[in-house]
Amino acid sequence: MDIATILGIVIGLVFVVGGILADGALIDFLNLASILIVFGGTVASTLVAYPLKGVMEAVKIAAKAFSNKAEDPNQIIAQINTLANIARKEGLLALEEASGEIDEPFLKKGAMLIVDGTDPELVRNLLETELSFIEERHKNGQGIFEAMGSFAPAFGMIGTLIGLINMLQKLDNPDTIGPSMAVALITTFYGSLLANLVFIPIANKLKLKSREEILRKEIMVEGLLSIQAGENPRIIEEKLKAFLPPKAREGFHGKQEGVGA
Repeated sequence: MDIATILGIVIGLVFVVGGILADGALIDFLNLASILIVFGGTVASTLVAYPLKGVMEAVKIAAKAFSNKAEDPNQIIAQINTLANIARKEGLLALEEASGEIDEPFLKKGAMLIVDGTDPELVRNLLETELSFIEERHKNGQGIFEAMGSFAPAFGMIGTLIGLINMLQKLDNPDTIGPSMAVALITTFYGSLLANLVFIPIANKLKLKSREEILRKEIMVEGLLSIQAGENPRIIEEKLKAFLPPKAREGFHGKQEGVGA
């Protein structure tokens, strides 16, 4: 689990609530009409802007912002190094048995394409095409949360306008102007809070996770094609380590791991 996402939201709420309590009462910031306008309006606009299937997929993709299950690129390089050694010693066909221990579907698919004797250029095209569609799906999910980050403040403003209209209709009673104005502004508060503490940060976290996943898969593509080309495992390892930042390379000890590790 990516504790940073949960920790960030919780800390944000704690500081906002703390700020409210420092000079006011929490109950003053609770308003059912404002909640309905901002939450309901944001969900409704999202459904208008995107297909229901896309919205449901975005909810699943959002789980990645709270997950930290991604495999370490160093482990992927070690797996590819192991496959390269097997291919060098026993031939490419030996990868069929070794692929049975691979948990990563993308890497397994690439290994099987090599075993099947697929042309290297076609292997690259197939894997890169899958990679581009994965990236496109990720962008769709990020786009939905970015859109929700723009819808929420807009509905906050709509709620404020509704509150102001209701207030102006009661100008004959000056005592109600202050409380009505405060209620009108609460919707803007809800919209800004949702956008800046939840939707936009989640979209940014998904972008980061997507870039990391694409990098891992690019390492796999390059590694598989190098194996197919019969390159030396040590050369393959050095080539793949070039994908990593210098600090990450320091954590790679050249240890060959089991394929299924």
